[in-house]
Amino acid sequence: MANRLARETSPYLQQHAGNPVDWYAWGEEALAAAREQDKPILLSIGYSACHWCHVMAHESFEDAAVAALMNELYINIKVDREERPDLDQIYQASHALLTRRNGGWPLTMFLLPDQTPFFGGTYFPKTARHGSPGFIDLLPQIAAAYNDNDKRDEIERQSVALRAALVQAESPPPTGGELTAIPLDVALRELKNIFDEVDGGIGAAPKFPHPAELEFCLRRAADVSDDYALGMARLTLTKMAEGGIYDQLGGGFCRYSVDAQWTIPHFEKMLYDNGPLLRLYSDLWLVDPKPLFARTVADTAAWVMREMQSPRGGYYSSLDADSEHVEGKFYVWMPETVKAALTAAEYAVVEPHYGLDVRPNFEREFWHLRVTKPLPVVAKRLDLPLEHAQQLLDSARIKLLAVRESRVHPGRDEKVLTSWNALMVKGMARAARVFGNADWLASARAAVEFTRSTMWFNGRLLATYKDGNAHLNAYLDDYAFLLDALLELMQHDFRLADLEWARALADVLIDQFEDPARGGFFFVSHDHERLLHRAKSGRDHATPSGNGIAALALGRLGHLTGEPRYSEAARRTLQAFKPLLEHEPGAHTSLGAALEEELTPPSIVVLRGGSDAGAWQRVINQHYLPHVLIFAIPTQTAGLPPVLDKPPGEFVNAWVCRGVTCLSPIADCSTLISVLKTHTT
Repeated sequence: MANRLARETSPYLQQHAGNPVDWYAWGEEALAAAREQDKPILLSIGYSACHWCHVMAHESFEDAAVAALMNELYINIKVDREERPDLDQIYQASHALLTRRNGGWPLTMFLLPDQTPFFGGTYFPKTARHGSPGFIDLLPQIAAAYNDNDKRDEIERQSVALRAALVQAESPPPTGGELTAIPLDVALRELKNIFDEVDGGIGAAPKFPHPAELEFCLRRAADVSDDYALGMARLTLTKMAEGGIYDQLGGGFCRYSVDAQWTIPHFEKMLYDNGPLLRLYSDLWLVDPKPLFARTVADTAAWVMREMQSPRGGYYSSLDADSEHVEGKFYVWMPETVKAALTAAEYAVVEPHYGLDVRPNFEREFWHLRVTKPLPVVAKRLDLPLEHAQQLLDSARIKLLAVRESRVHPGRDEKVLTSWNALMVKGMARAARVFGNADWLASARAAVEFTRSTMWFNGRLLATYKDGNAHLNAYLDDYAFLLDALLELMQHDFRLADLEWARALADVLIDQFEDPARGGFFFVSHDHERLLHRAKSGRDHATPSGNGIAALALGRLGHLTGEPRYSEAARRTLQAFKPLLEHEPGAHTSLGAALEEELTPPSIVVLRGGSDAGAWQRVINQHYLPHVLIFAIPTQTAGLPPVLDKPPGEFVNAWVCRGVTCLSPIADCSTLISVLKTHTT
């Protein structure tokens, strides 16, 4: 018999609809039941592609004895962290304060009926092992503490301190003073100090892609001619593209690598990683046009359109780590299976290239493909021309992908999230702009139109869509990421409707999310449901900081439209987070990007007139110009803001503006490139 979760839209919640646990979704029904029955809340947060979430579900939530204890002692609430990132932020931060350890998923928190947590952890095994308490033992112990009057008093005193700590951790007192470039220099130094010079990556294993930090390195390399910063991005992205974190057959990146060498991933694939990585590899290719970077972009974009884009245009959320209840089963190989699918010549290339000639690297039994010998080395060893070796590798990959397609696929979470869609729109639009690929542009445009028609109602965004149902108040990230994506899309495909929508999004950001007293943006809107804590974070996590992207995009929109309201909101955000930028700038690189353009405004290039504006734009797009915004505006476009409303003529002219200063029109494309490269305005 199904529980209450059967009526939810989240695939993750629906996965638990058949549990014997009397689950509630988060909402007033559950909170009221906790108050009325004076029971603690057992809050479990996860997501559909999460391997350890599945493990805990099979061990405990599907077990009748465990479920009976949960039902007797607690009000049990299941939350999809992707649909409710507002709750996940609060309780991950609470977990860190309570345990002094990093969180993760599944997140298991025990709350008072007023939503305040008093104990928590992540994955708990059903019975005690490896130093972890058993979930079945923990349940009665936590309930007993809650029901003991003396301990309840202690818990409630702790809850007051926890609430205060949540506010203090995110909003230190403002420091005042002028904004300076010092945090940018310190941030780069911090990242250099934790950079792995051998295998690339920020920090040690487990290794995450950190696209925001690598993008910061790439920009700083261009801004201050720092070869080491460029090397950080180049080495990391090379090692990732050659490693097992990257799907060597199908394209796309997994969420993280369990080892320092990027060999074995946690096999789930998330939309939010792959959008920023598409953009990052495209930008790196402009700086260092190696075929590896171009192939990585092309194969990842192909995977997105093949497996992650719905027929209606929206991008799906994720692919599971497991298939047939086994992590990685879909992706790993045995050498004899590979050999049977290929010609002898193809296998002779594939075997050394992908490491099939060395010991198994997954569970001591299987091979997960990664590049162990570069193709030129393989070609030389086999006495083959490199071009022929590449042809054999390409044909082998096609055959192996076809074999893999016949396997049972990992589950796909087919909900559409506004914020993650926006990250992918920006990635696809940027890749399309760099490589001139019309299919990628069409993919990004389709996702934008899906969002506009499905997630935008009465001047407000909704956060999630599944099976014809769009719902939930949108969050800061939804508005900020979508505004940022529209600014990227307009640089390849300018439409006045996109600019008007960008302004509407910016207006909602300021009116509904800005902290009127101290600046910066809350994660939830002013009319959102009242929760334990109203988060206002500037830190980058797996996704970039909503405050950082909001400040960057609003600043850029202010320069485009000449509307000071947007620029001033961006400046207030930077002032609000100035203490954190000064104290820990390496963790706030998205805010660092906004700071760069607050100190030195971006150059706005407007191309008008003639029939060659698109050709000029394509030439400019072949240069890495991170602080240049380029708009080729169709001749008949009316209703433009003054900055963009330049007179079209018989031939192409380029107007270059920075802040309130514009150069005279430029009628030669090569002159324009020279001007942009020297930042002369």
